[in-house]
Amino acid sequence: MTVATEFQATDGGLALSHAILLYRAQGAASRQGADAFATYHEVEQATGTPIIAAGTPLTRAQLRRWTEALGRTAAPEILPANVLVAHADVLAWWVPEQVRPAHFALSEPPAGLKVLAERTTVRVPYPAHLLIATRRGLGVYALPANVRPTAETTVLHSPVLNVFLDGRLCWGSIAKPKGFGIAVMAEFERAVFDSWSTHPNLGQDQTITGKGGLMRLWDDLAARGATRFPVRRLKPFNSDMNRSAKAAPITVGALIARVAR
Repeated sequence: MTVATEFQATDGGLALSHAILLYRAQGAASRQGADAFATYHEVEQATGTPIIAAGTPLTRAQLRRWTEALGRTAAPEILPANVLVAHADVLAWWVPEQVRPAHFALSEPPAGLKVLAERTTVRVPYPAHLLIATRRGLGVYALPANVRPTAETTVLHSPVLNVFLDGRLCWGSIAKPKGFGIAVMAEFERAVFDSWSTHPNLGQDQTITGKGGLMRLWDDLAARGATRFPVRRLKPFNSDMNRSAKAAPITVGALIARVAR
């Protein structure tokens, strides 16, 4: 396919060299999650008029290269001290441990709960957390210590009830941030810590040690007015609970690299 264009070189030395064509099913332009396809084309100047030549499927490497080139014109910004990674498509930061209000409305509370049997808001301790946001969603994980993690820090399962076994936040009716980047970090944190917890997600009770499960653990912390979360009860992060217990623990660096792929 060849397409004639009207673009010309600029005074600053920029000339049209490549084109990316985007395809989407008819009628799906405004539908989030609709299938899409992109092709990458060279622009030929054989006749003095730029021509978009036949293309090939766009690769991640090509997209990354042009994203980096375009990003060089972005204004620099000072990063908050708790940010670990700030990338066009990945944002990772840690949240120190904190006692904060938590909202519980358990759909099927187990018998014998002291505080959480009824819909309530109560102050409870949270462990330090690692949050990894992408344009697809938000990963929520706990950290073993209340210090800034390094690439070698082991990642733990988060005890927050609205989290899937693979670390993804279950959005449900939670409002999603309108944008992406440093400016909306607080919105991501509110989605995790200010939403209502109704039940553990499938497999979450296997992510802690000891008896009783997550709901009884949170109930005990609320009833005692605890000020520190018992991090020793959190298991190392493992999205496949059937994986061998001898497998190497997943680190912050490995997890971020996996998410960025």
